[in-house]
Amino acid sequence: MKALVYHGPGKFALEEKAKPTIKASTDAIIKIIKTTICGTDLHILKGDLPAVSDGRILGHEGVGIVDQIGANVMNFKVGDKVIISCISSCGSCANCKKGMYSHCEKDGGWILGNLIDGTQAEFVRTPYADNSLYLMPAEADEESLVMLSDILPTGFECGVINGCIKPGDIVAIIGAGPIGLSTLLTAQFYSPAEIIVVDIDNNRLEMAKSFGATQVISNQDGKAIEKIMSATKNKGVDVAIEAIGIASSFDICQAIVAPGGHIANIGVHGKPVQLNLDKLWSKNITLTTRLVDTVNIPMLLKTILAGKVHPKKLITHHFALKDAVKAYEVFENAATEHSLKVIITNS
Repeated sequence: MKALVYHGPGKFALEEKAKPTIKASTDAIIKIIKTTICGTDLHILKGDLPAVSDGRILGHEGVGIVDQIGANVMNFKVGDKVIISCISSCGSCANCKKGMYSHCEKDGGWILGNLIDGTQAEFVRTPYADNSLYLMPAEADEESLVMLSDILPTGFECGVINGCIKPGDIVAIIGAGPIGLSTLLTAQFYSPAEIIVVDIDNNRLEMAKSFGATQVISNQDGKAIEKIMSATKNKGVDVAIEAIGIASSFDICQAIVAPGGHIANIGVHGKPVQLNLDKLWSKNITLTTRLVDTVNIPMLLKTILAGKVHPKKLITHHFALKDAVKAYEVFENAATEHSLKVIITNS
């Protein structure tokens, strides 16, 4: 089968690989229909996640058709169309029972495209299929549901829930990439008074406006902090959400959060950042980190089917699997290509 294979920092290629096989009775083999690229995949290519080994098939998002099932898979049958969660959950360990699927104690969690082969291929093996796949309703749009694998629950769980957004809050999202925009879409469930979105890419800021941002701020001049403090009459924001994964965006969050506020970190940090406790210790600040658990996929699926949220708006480009390397080029060069999420079709 064709698959996109990682060979160390900055090195990857579309190659022929063996089709995966059932390894455990709880596995399923899924024929990929559509997949996509995540910002985390770019972090892998930069060498920020050294646990990813040479030869690993990339990708942790997608929808597909069940091709084979293990003997103990009860909730799915061959031919079912499914959403693949980026997180694999045994469903029975202590962490899974409390909804912390990302820290499954039975070799689950974020393993697809990380510790085992992923979804940017014609087929993928999904461990713990009963707890890591979701049936795809016949009436649902396939491309919208690709966004349920990771970015929509990530924005919601790591940004909105961890940020404790409440009606009337002033919220700032630092980063208008797909994760930041997913946070913007789902933050509106809670009717904040203001949602300020910050980025250096004017195209993404225009997209943020169309997605519901009440104000957008360009940080091309490096003055986002001053602009946000001016916009909030020097009070700062109730919730500051870091959605990039670099030191400068985390610094902005620390500088703009109001007393009693929340900093919710979403971004994948490949390097240490400075925690300014000398300024934060007395401000009653809550700082949260999180790896997505995807426990909210069923709820978010209902909101999509009801037309309450429209993740398809995040999709800007389409590619066939044979052009996956080009898809990465377009995704990585977002400013010049005006790209957000790209759909890669297995055809």
